[in-house]
Amino acid sequence: MTAPKLLLLDTASLYFRAFYGVPDTVKAPDGTSVNAARGLLDMIAKLVAAYRPTHLVACWDDDWRPQWRVDLIPSYKAHRVVEVVEGAADVEEVPDPLEAQIPIIREALGVLRIPVVGVAAHEADDVIGTLATDADIPVDIVTGDRDLFQLVDDARAVRVVYTARGMSNLEDVTDETVVRKYGVLPSQYADFATLRGDASDGLPGVAGVGEKTAATLLAAHGTLDRIRLAAETGEGMSASVAKKILAASDYLDVAPTVVRVATSLPVSVPAEPLRPLDETEKAAAVAVSERWNLGTSMARALDALGKTG
Repeated sequence: MTAPKLLLLDTASLYFRAFYGVPDTVKAPDGTSVNAARGLLDMIAKLVAAYRPTHLVACWDDDWRPQWRVDLIPSYKAHRVVEVVEGAADVEEVPDPLEAQIPIIREALGVLRIPVVGVAAHEADDVIGTLATDADIPVDIVTGDRDLFQLVDDARAVRVVYTARGMSNLEDVTDETVVRKYGVLPSQYADFATLRGDASDGLPGVAGVGEKTAATLLAAHGTLDRIRLAAETGEGMSASVAKKILAASDYLDVAPTVVRVATSLPVSVPAEPLRPLDETEKAAAVAVSERWNLGTSMARALDALGKTG
């Protein structure tokens, strides 16, 4: 019997990777590109076979740039906005051929009985943070986003399956991995990212404080709050570094709320485990596959799911 395990997919991270990594040579009968959909299904098949989860959730960005985060740091993901819609969510820069595939992806996940979970005004990261915190079984988080390293916790058997080097070079990120790469504990990673900043998310960080200095400060003081206290008192910190920390006070007042993922959203780990599809469900999946020309990718996903339970 397979040991209980929850696999959480940072879905947008994966389908963006599939879109840019899978050649756009195969089309649906109506001419729609399906490279992202096919690539995502291939990823799911590989992940299910390799990590053998008993539960699987496709975590979704119901809001990729929540207003409450933007209110705190206006530059948050601002470089990805292509259209500001008054009274609605900003429009993210997504290539048209990928945008057209998102409904196909959701339909394919639906017929495979893979729960798609999102929460209004929150990102997939926040859903992942909540489910990983709520789970009482081991958790693997599949993502290319370093921000989720803050959730890694060996004591609770929570790790990140990091996709940055591609699906052929997956990296299982544990406490030791984070310490080796960055010189901080996973529990310090959100403070580390706040200090360092992240251009890909529009987070400026503290001017003049890079990864090495951020790690050194956290090694000496433990937390961002204690770093700020040391800067104010002048104890255990050079005058030049203290000046940089104090100059960034307005940013440091709000950035931790933006950087830390939510862990208490109104979602829970699905009670129903993965199981092979019955004949009726398989027929529905095959029909969707034929409609969108998902071919061997859907077949591989069906085969992987058929070996669960």
